Amino acid sequence: MAWCVLHVRPRCEKKIAEYCRVLGAEYYLPLRSETKVYQRRKVTVEKPIFPGYVFAASDSLQRVSLLKTNQVVRFLETDDEGMLLRELEQVRKALTVDPSLGADAALARGKAVRITGGPFLGVEGWVQDVRGQNKVCLNVDMIGQAIVVEVAREYLEIIDV
Repeated sequence: MAWCVLHVRPRCEKKIAEYCRVLGAEYYLPLRSETKVYQRRKVTVEKPIFPGYVFAASDSLQRVSLLKTNQVVRFLETDDEGMLLRELEQVRKALTVDPSLGADAALARGKAVRITGGPFLGVEGWVQDVRGQNKVCLNVDMIGQAIVVEVAREYLEIIDV
Protein backbone atom coordinates (compact mmCIF):
# COMPACT_ATOMS: atom_id res chain seq x y z
CA MET A 1 0.00 0.00 0.00
CA ALA A 2 1.68 3.15 -1.26
CA TRP A 3 0.78 6.67 -0.17
CA CYS A 4 -0.43 9.04 -2.86
CA VAL A 5 -2.44 12.23 -3.18
CA LEU A 6 -6.02 11.96 -4.41
CA HIS A 7 -7.07 14.96 -6.47
CA VAL A 8 -10.85 15.04 -6.00
CA ARG A 9 -13.78 16.96 -7.41
CA PRO A 10 -14.70 20.23 -5.65
CA ARG A 11 -16.28 19.79 -2.21
CA CYS A 12 -15.89 15.99 -2.26
CA GLU A 13 -12.97 15.67 0.17
CA LYS A 14 -15.04 14.41 3.12
CA LYS A 15 -16.96 11.96 0.92
CA ILE A 16 -13.73 10.43 -0.38
CA ALA A 17 -12.34 10.26 3.16
CA GLU A 18 -15.47 8.34 4.17
CA TYR A 19 -15.06 5.99 1.19
CA CYS A 20 -11.44 5.38 2.24
CA ARG A 21 -12.62 4.55 5.76
CA VAL A 22 -15.25 2.12 4.48
CA LEU A 23 -12.73 0.45 2.14
CA GLY A 24 -10.19 0.13 4.94
CA ALA A 25 -7.64 2.41 3.25
CA GLU A 26 -5.49 4.60 5.47
CA TYR A 27 -6.08 8.30 4.75
CA TYR A 28 -5.40 11.79 6.07
CA LEU A 29 -7.66 14.77 5.46
CA PRO A 30 -6.38 17.81 7.37
CA LEU A 31 -9.32 19.97 8.49
CA ARG A 32 -9.51 23.39 10.10
CA SER A 33 -12.25 24.80 12.28
CA GLU A 34 -14.08 27.84 10.95
CA THR A 35 -16.86 29.66 12.78
CA LYS A 36 -19.43 31.64 10.81
CA VAL A 37 -22.57 33.50 11.83
CA TYR A 38 -25.77 32.48 10.05
CA GLN A 39 -28.91 34.40 11.02
CA ARG A 40 -27.57 35.28 14.48
CA ARG A 41 -26.35 31.73 15.13
CA LYS A 42 -22.71 30.75 15.37
CA VAL A 43 -21.92 27.63 13.39
CA THR A 44 -18.54 25.91 13.50
CA VAL A 45 -17.65 23.85 10.45
CA GLU A 46 -14.64 21.72 9.57
CA LYS A 47 -13.15 22.70 6.21
CA PRO A 48 -10.30 20.99 4.35
CA ILE A 49 -7.01 22.84 4.62
CA PHE A 50 -6.05 21.74 1.11
CA PRO A 51 -9.26 21.95 -0.94
CA GLY A 52 -9.42 19.28 -3.62
CA TYR A 53 -6.88 16.91 -2.06
CA VAL A 54 -6.97 13.85 0.21
CA PHE A 55 -3.87 11.85 1.17
CA ALA A 56 -4.31 8.07 1.14
CA ALA A 57 -2.47 4.75 1.27
CA SER A 58 -4.33 2.19 -0.80
CA ASP A 59 -3.84 -0.97 -2.80
CA SER A 60 -4.90 -1.44 -6.43
CA LEU A 61 -8.37 -2.84 -5.57
CA GLN A 62 -9.10 0.10 -3.27
CA ARG A 63 -7.95 2.54 -5.98
CA VAL A 64 -10.32 0.99 -8.50
CA SER A 65 -13.17 1.29 -5.99
CA LEU A 66 -12.29 4.94 -5.34
CA LEU A 67 -12.22 5.67 -9.08
CA LYS A 68 -15.68 4.12 -9.46
CA THR A 69 -17.09 6.82 -7.17
CA ASN A 70 -16.53 9.38 -9.99
CA GLN A 71 -15.28 11.81 -7.36
CA VAL A 72 -11.54 11.19 -7.80
CA VAL A 73 -10.09 13.21 -10.67
CA ARG A 74 -6.68 11.53 -10.56
CA PHE A 75 -4.06 9.89 -8.37
CA LEU A 76 -0.86 11.89 -7.87
CA GLU A 77 1.99 9.45 -7.26
CA THR A 78 4.86 10.53 -5.03
CA ASP A 79 8.54 10.10 -5.84
CA ASP A 80 9.50 10.22 -2.16
CA GLU A 81 6.82 8.69 0.06
CA GLY A 82 8.90 9.32 3.19
CA MET A 83 9.09 13.05 2.44
CA LEU A 84 5.30 13.22 1.93
CA LEU A 85 4.71 11.48 5.28
CA ARG A 86 7.15 13.83 7.07
CA GLU A 87 5.41 16.88 5.57
CA LEU A 88 2.00 15.56 6.60
CA GLU A 89 3.29 14.92 10.13
CA GLN A 90 4.46 18.56 10.31
CA VAL A 91 0.98 19.71 9.24
CA ARG A 92 -0.60 17.37 11.83
CA LYS A 93 1.63 18.79 14.62
CA ALA A 94 0.74 22.38 13.72
CA LEU A 95 -2.99 21.60 13.61
CA THR A 96 -2.90 20.06 17.10
CA VAL A 97 -1.63 23.41 18.38
CA ASP A 98 -3.94 25.65 16.34
CA PRO A 99 -6.86 23.95 14.53
CA SER A 100 -7.86 27.20 12.75
CA LEU A 101 -4.74 27.37 10.53
CA GLY A 102 -5.38 27.88 6.82
CA ALA A 103 -3.57 27.13 3.57
CA ASP A 104 -1.39 29.47 1.57
CA ALA A 105 0.60 29.17 -1.65
CA ALA A 106 3.81 27.20 -1.09
CA LEU A 107 7.17 28.95 -1.24
CA ALA A 108 9.55 28.29 -4.08
CA ARG A 109 12.46 29.91 -2.24
CA GLY A 110 13.29 30.56 1.42
CA LYS A 111 15.28 29.32 4.35
CA ALA A 112 14.49 26.05 6.05
CA VAL A 113 13.84 26.63 9.76
CA ARG A 114 12.92 24.82 12.93
CA ILE A 115 10.80 26.52 15.60
CA THR A 116 12.70 26.46 18.91
CA GLY A 117 10.12 27.88 21.32
CA GLY A 118 6.46 28.56 21.90
CA PRO A 119 3.51 26.29 21.13
CA PHE A 120 4.92 25.21 17.73
CA LEU A 121 8.19 23.90 19.24
CA GLY A 122 9.90 21.40 16.95
CA VAL A 123 7.88 22.17 13.82
CA GLU A 124 9.96 22.66 10.66
CA GLY A 125 9.15 24.73 7.59
CA TRP A 126 10.27 27.53 5.31
CA VAL A 127 10.48 31.27 6.12
CA GLN A 128 8.30 33.80 4.38
CA ASP A 129 8.43 37.52 5.22
CA VAL A 130 5.03 39.17 4.97
CA ARG A 131 4.61 42.87 5.84
CA GLY A 132 7.58 42.85 8.21
CA GLN A 133 6.41 39.79 10.17
CA ASN A 134 8.12 36.41 10.03
CA LYS A 135 5.88 33.57 8.99
CA VAL A 136 6.76 29.90 8.59
CA CYS A 137 5.16 27.91 5.78
CA LEU A 138 4.72 24.17 6.30
CA ASN A 139 4.85 22.95 2.71
CA VAL A 140 3.21 19.95 1.14
CA ASP A 141 5.17 20.11 -2.12
CA MET A 142 3.13 17.44 -3.94
CA ILE A 143 0.16 19.80 -4.27
CA GLY A 144 1.93 23.17 -4.12
CA GLN A 145 0.22 24.42 -0.98
CA ALA A 146 1.16 25.14 2.61
CA ILE A 147 -0.18 26.36 5.92
CA VAL A 148 1.28 29.51 7.47
CA VAL A 149 2.24 29.97 11.11
CA GLU A 150 3.32 33.29 12.64
CA VAL A 151 6.44 32.95 14.75
CA ALA A 152 8.69 35.56 16.36
CA ARG A 153 12.21 35.72 14.89
CA GLU A 154 13.88 34.65 18.16
CA TYR A 155 12.11 31.26 17.94
CA LEU A 156 13.45 30.41 14.47
CA GLU A 157 16.60 28.34 13.97
CA ILE A 158 17.98 27.95 10.43
CA ILE A 159 18.59 24.31 9.45
CA ASP A 160 20.23 22.59 6.49
CA VAL A 161 17.91 20.57 4.29
